[in-house]
Amino acid sequence: MLAVAEMYIKGVSTREVEAVMREFGIESLSSSQVSRATKMLDEELQAWRDRPLGEIKYLILDARYEKMRYGGIVRDVAVLSAIGIGPDERRRVLGVSVALSEAEVHWRAFLESLVARGLRGVEFIVSDDHSGLRAARRAVLGGATWQRCQFHLARNAIHHAPNVEIRKRIGRQLKSIWTADDLAKAETALAELVASYRDTASKLADWLEKNVPEALAVFTLPEHHRKRLRTSNPIERSVQQEPKRRTVKVRVFPSQDALLRLVSAVLVEIDEKWASDTKAYIKWECQDA
Repeated sequence: MLAVAEMYIKGVSTREVEAVMREFGIESLSSSQVSRATKMLDEELQAWRDRPLGEIKYLILDARYEKMRYGGIVRDVAVLSAIGIGPDERRRVLGVSVALSEAEVHWRAFLESLVARGLRGVEFIVSDDHSGLRAARRAVLGGATWQRCQFHLARNAIHHAPNVEIRKRIGRQLKSIWTADDLAKAETALAELVASYRDTASKLADWLEKNVPEALAVFTLPEHHRKRLRTSNPIERSVQQEPKRRTVKVRVFPSQDALLRLVSAVLVEIDEKWASDTKAYIKWECQDA
């Protein structure tokens, strides 16, 4: 049964699990049997989700969506997740939660659960600009500096561009701001970009002037830390994409427990891999501005 559970967590479909078990003389393995096997992992996974945290200086937050049955219908639900960098200079998967949406009430409950587990010392947060997350972040971790994900902001800028020509070049123009030597030069480059669109695309100019400064907080960090904390990509590539590779074979989860179980198991693997990495993700001695 543990072998069945492990195969399921690794992304093997129920049909493929049945084929493997048939080689061992086990016939007619049903999806309900696979489900019962995976439930054997619940106690261990719950202990991992509830484990004590500690000092985390940098925090990265993100969410993605999965399909799940709820109240008799199939709906999209949010998988909220957090990673952090602590004194050991390694990334850690801090927590995961399944919520009906990214509304403030759900993000706030998730962040409060991290604090209840001992999360402290957060100075810098990276995330996308979701209204629910923004409100929850201010309420629970209001003392931390916020960095808006530059990748998501650049993608949003494309949708505010009034024509194809501007859409093709706006990303490149924003990159010149992201890669400036310091905050003063980044602000100067932004002012020049806004001025260049003031007459020809005034709405875009207003949007850039209002939103881009939220993506410049990273310039307050030591130079060697900026590359790691410009975007929420570190969490998207690892903590979001790997679970997605496993969940795609399920398609629709029968319950919140089933979804949380699979995602948690995948994140445990990622967290253990990061913990054993001999290379630091952030070197705290690199504090030169």
